[in-house]
Amino acid sequence: MVGLRTQKKRRRQAKTDYKLRLNLLKSETARIVIRRTNKYFIAQVTESHESQDKVLMTVSSKDLIKNGWDEKMKGSLKSVPAGYLTGLLLAKKLDDKKYIVDLGMARTIPGNRIFSVIKGLVDGGAKISVNEKMFPSEERIRGEHLKEEVKTMTSKVAGKLK
Repeated sequence: MVGLRTQKKRRRQAKTDYKLRLNLLKSETARIVIRRTNKYFIAQVTESHESQDKVLMTVSSKDLIKNGWDEKMKGSLKSVPAGYLTGLLLAKKLDDKKYIVDLGMARTIPGNRIFSVIKGLVDGGAKISVNEKMFPSEERIRGEHLKEEVKTMTSKVAGKLK
């Protein structure tokens, strides 16, 4: 049985795609790492030096509370509008460099919540190459499918960030 190997632990746990990571590291371009937890979106700007990642900047959807998101609505901080606003918030802090988006092991389904963060980054002026077909619809980004309170709060916070 020559050729059978034991998979690395993080691959077995579905945490790291080593082939993708190697290609990202070879590009030597700063990455925007986007993760969705059970409660929040986290977007980080990272650089790698000798395969050691260094986080330069972090924005979480938790930061939206400081920018006018209602504390009572903190359960909706992983919604499509919250993702869009998180991306917009990070884009305001970025330089004019070119970035690569790192979604990790997240499923890349068109219209997925994680793409709302990327849409916010692009609308905020970040230099990212992306396929526009992957973004959620404008109605979902504005929160038309959510409760009225979330819709009005989304437009209020978006007005502050733009």
